[in-house]
Amino acid sequence: QVQLQESGPGLVKPTQTLSLTCTVSGGSITTNYYRWAWIRQPPGKGLEWMGVIQYDGRTNYSPSLKSRTSISRDTSKNLFSLQLTSVTPDDTALYYCASSDGTSWSKYDYWGQGTQVTVSS
Repeated sequence: QVQLQESGPGLVKPTQTLSLTCTVSGGSITTNYYRWAWIRQPPGKGLEWMGVIQYDGRTNYSPSLKSRTSISRDTSKNLFSLQLTSVTPDDTALYYCASSDGTSWSKYDYWGQGTQVTVSS
């Protein structure tokens, strides 16, 4: 069974870059067709899909966040990372990493527990 674990700072100052890492166990991030996603949930709001890195390294981003978002991976460590630049308090959210077997863009089978990120000075 795939397990995902988010890590990173819980507090980021406005205008800085938010950086999170998702370490994967129980499966390889290069497994054919799999997608590895970042999804967030601001307080009192629904889930927001931010983007994915696919098994072959291709990336796809939410149009609303594309200019500020970068997802990368380290296949030697079996992890993938999120960078979100120029953060504001509106980026305060519970951030999740998740995996999909590639059969659907909206169905994610395994999720990390989530990590709270607060943007505040």
